[in-house]
Amino acid sequence: MESLKEKRRRAEKIMRLLLKEFLGYRKPTVRRTSESSGSSTPFKVLISCLLSLRAKDENTEKVSKALFKVADTPEKIAKLPLKKLEKLIYSSGYYRNKARTIKEVSKTLIKKYNGKVPDTKEELLSIKGIGPKTANIVLGFAYGKDVIPVDTHVHRIPNRLGLVKTKTPEETEIELMKIFPKKYWKEINTIFILFGKNICLPVSPFCSKCPLNKLCKRVGVRKAR
Repeated sequence: MESLKEKRRRAEKIMRLLLKEFLGYRKPTVRRTSESSGSSTPFKVLISCLLSLRAKDENTEKVSKALFKVADTPEKIAKLPLKKLEKLIYSSGYYRNKARTIKEVSKTLIKKYNGKVPDTKEELLSIKGIGPKTANIVLGFAYGKDVIPVDTHVHRIPNRLGLVKTKTPEETEIELMKIFPKKYWKEINTIFILFGKNICLPVSPFCSKCPLNKLCKRVGVRKAR
């Protein structure tokens, strides 16, 4: 059985290889949004993340841009008629649910936090509609906190690599914090998303061209290319 020390050594090699592999790739929309400037950036990161749920990144980018041209603060969102908000975010999928969530989140931010996005996990999770992944996205990308946002890729891939053996994203986050050095925490979400979409696909991954071929345990892989 692989020891924690050995897993840490393997995790270090994995991140170095993936960072090199995806150096020139376009980052996901939420990450790029966090790299913009201005006082509204945390709110934009939050809303972009809510829009990205169960949506393709290209749709998230398109919808986020369209929405922020019209409303880029909680106050502006709160004033938007629900039907107009739904129309603006239609192509993100599940637009009715997302519109209601975005509305309620905006109203809560105005009522409880003077229109500002809080910078603690406890406060973010207290807002209806914000889950652990979204909270960590805001904390890590907008506020530079030491957290690991765990989405479907970040949960799935470390299990396939054999670095963790977890059943929930929350468990994965805890285990990854034990294995990866803090210097990589902010990059894990972005890098694993790119890796998961381009090489380590959920079904029939491209193992033949994977830079991690010699470092992967291939847990649960039944068919590969």
